[in-house]
Amino acid sequence: MTTTRLLGSSFKALSRHKLRSTFMMMGSLIGVAALTFVLTIGAAAQAKLLDTVRQLFGPSSIVVTGGGGFFMGGPHGEAARLTLDDAAAVAEEVSEVETWDPIEVVPGTQVRRGDASATVRLLGESERSEKVWDRGVSQGEYFDAAAVTASARVALIGETVARTLFGDEDPIGAEIQIGPAQFRVTGILAREGTDIHGMDRDNEIVIPISTAMRRVMNVGTIRAVKLLVRDPNRVDETTTEVTRVLRERHALAEGQPSDFTLMTSSAVQKIVRKVQRALFLYLPLVAGISLLAGAAVAATLMLSSVNARVGEIGLRRAVGARPRDIRLQFLMETAVTAVGGGVIGAALGSGLAIFLGARMHFGVGVSPAAVALGMALAAVTGLLAGVVPARRAALLEPAVALR
Repeated sequence: MTTTRLLGSSFKALSRHKLRSTFMMMGSLIGVAALTFVLTIGAAAQAKLLDTVRQLFGPSSIVVTGGGGFFMGGPHGEAARLTLDDAAAVAEEVSEVETWDPIEVVPGTQVRRGDASATVRLLGESERSEKVWDRGVSQGEYFDAAAVTASARVALIGETVARTLFGDEDPIGAEIQIGPAQFRVTGILAREGTDIHGMDRDNEIVIPISTAMRRVMNVGTIRAVKLLVRDPNRVDETTTEVTRVLRERHALAEGQPSDFTLMTSSAVQKIVRKVQRALFLYLPLVAGISLLAGAAVAATLMLSSVNARVGEIGLRRAVGARPRDIRLQFLMETAVTAVGGGVIGAALGSGLAIFLGARMHFGVGVSPAAVALGMALAAVTGLLAGVVPARRAALLEPAVALR
């Protein structure tokens, strides 16, 4: 019997038992959809995560936070006793510190300009933030040390803020209202896009740290300070020195826990590796288990199909079909359902990944490698699932089957 006739017979048999065929397809469909989704969105998330980490924690960076501190997505916990004087003392006493920048964070700040309004993330930083955080302005000018000293009411706005408040107008030199105070826009921040949490980094406003502390928040502490170390190879030694200086300034006794937290690039890399293991080991493993479970279901259903089609098998053997033909037919039926489910699953997984990526601004596209791997696994599991049923069908004797 030719391969074409075998395929035709397989499709006819599957079409006669639509419910059974659908259940056989579900295992590979779910498994391939999960695998394609995880690998596609995982690769995009990893790239976004690494970009965020590179910006926040370069190889020469140390971030000191007050109390619980914050990490990437925004503030968490209470700011404790970290002050501008603490940061200045660290920069003065620790020779390896090249430069530093304090930061205050006010999430959910209301900003107005005429009838237009926006809810933004307000950041208080120093004139050194342009270098420390590696983010300048695309238009206008960054504020200087004199503006920080004078607690000037000047602001740098992100592209999203500029678009929301000004539309197509030029915002440079215009006035915006942050809380009860009027601020003059001196620059538009360089574009950053979204971070790993889906937060729009262009929906931010940066003002002088002194202005944020005195005119907006009325506080005497800062959220965090980022230190840049001269020699990246001496980050660990510098971290020890920074800890010593801060503990002395805060009069913490030996054995007493610190009221601040230090984060370095090496610590962040450990977190990144854990995330990568979750994305590219454990989650694909779950998808693989789904494929195996689907193969087991397909094998069970095909075995029941063999028992239900004993008469058909006997008749075909009686008119000349060889055991090899019977075996190939049942293998093809199982493989066709598995591959068919895999095709639908790959399309579904890719579609979900693209949809979620668009919502989170990851820029996800179809991953040929993920689709190819999913389809290959679907074909392999489908063939494996059909081996036992096909062998059983091929071993049936014509006279016994027709009885």
